[in-house]
Amino acid sequence: PTGPHVASPTSLTATSSSDEEDDSDSSTKPIRSEKKKNPVSLFQTGGEPPKEKKSKKKVPPKGAESEEETPETLQKNSNKKGKAKKSKKQLKEERPPSPVIEVDNLEEFVLQPAPQGVTIKCRVTRDKKGMDRGLYPTYYLHLDNDKKVFLLAGRKRKKSKTSNYLISIDPTDLSRGGENFIGKLRSNLMGTRFTVFDNGANPDRANADWSNVRQELSAVVYDTNVLGFKGPRKMTVIIPGMNADGERVPIRPRNDNDGLLMRWQNRNMDNVIELHNKAPVWNDETQSYVLNFHGRVTHASVKNFQIVHSSDPDYIVMQFGRVADDAFTMDYNYPLCAVQAFAIALSSFDGKLACE
Repeated sequence: PTGPHVASPTSLTATSSSDEEDDSDSSTKPIRSEKKKNPVSLFQTGGEPPKEKKSKKKVPPKGAESEEETPETLQKNSNKKGKAKKSKKQLKEERPPSPVIEVDNLEEFVLQPAPQGVTIKCRVTRDKKGMDRGLYPTYYLHLDNDKKVFLLAGRKRKKSKTSNYLISIDPTDLSRGGENFIGKLRSNLMGTRFTVFDNGANPDRANADWSNVRQELSAVVYDTNVLGFKGPRKMTVIIPGMNADGERVPIRPRNDNDGLLMRWQNRNMDNVIELHNKAPVWNDETQSYVLNFHGRVTHASVKNFQIVHSSDPDYIVMQFGRVADDAFTMDYNYPLCAVQAFAIALSSFDGKLACE
């Protein structure tokens, strides 16, 4: 379903003009981070008030305490963290290469929130080779840097009633039972709602204290688009909130009535954060909807999107967009981790979406 959309006027695109605007545009950006409240506080749901949070921003994400690997993983950026505002500004103005991201322990890295103030830039490639002629392509996620470090692979399972993507930390082992299985993305029957799980156990196989039960890492809701092809998609992304230490609040539903989607539907938003895709703006000159991806996206596509919190639409939690026929850039910021961002991106490839 990607073909006709590439050139279609209603596709979202990073127009060349938005690249040129980039510099003038970015000069106003850093002001936001000083004037507005610290974006990190938008994602905090448990624990202390945001005031405490401000001083916390200067320390490395607290995940460092629970996982021994983390200090090395983030070592190279530690100087950035105290000056998060400045690094934001530099990222915007000079667009330097990504900070060196050290991935010592892949399993920990892909589940750990991005360090505050650092954008983790990645690339998704889609491999349609093989027997299934593109019905079940494999998607690969790599860091978009010189080393092109492999992070995750994802593939749709064949015998599922609903769309079901397995996510693995091994590019060759995409089996459900393997030790490389790190998460999955599952859709409803309509293919409009998706839930992302980690690799914990199904609630049916819970141990006595439920500690082994899988966590829900995020959910994605696509609004069925009444306009059909005439307009951009609407996405809602629901994620667990963060505690005062910058760690994800674990959400381990015991049954289907307690997951992120049900909580969101019932407006039971304790420890749950709602995000949306940024509405693109109609551009008369190009006769298309446009978003400014600051040069990270080059091709028009209905799949291009940016995810933001309604209280601070300038803080891009995640962006995703096409750069070639089977290549996409995917950048994510705190509080997302690689598994969350990759699964959200995979959901946008799913064929059943009403607006395809």
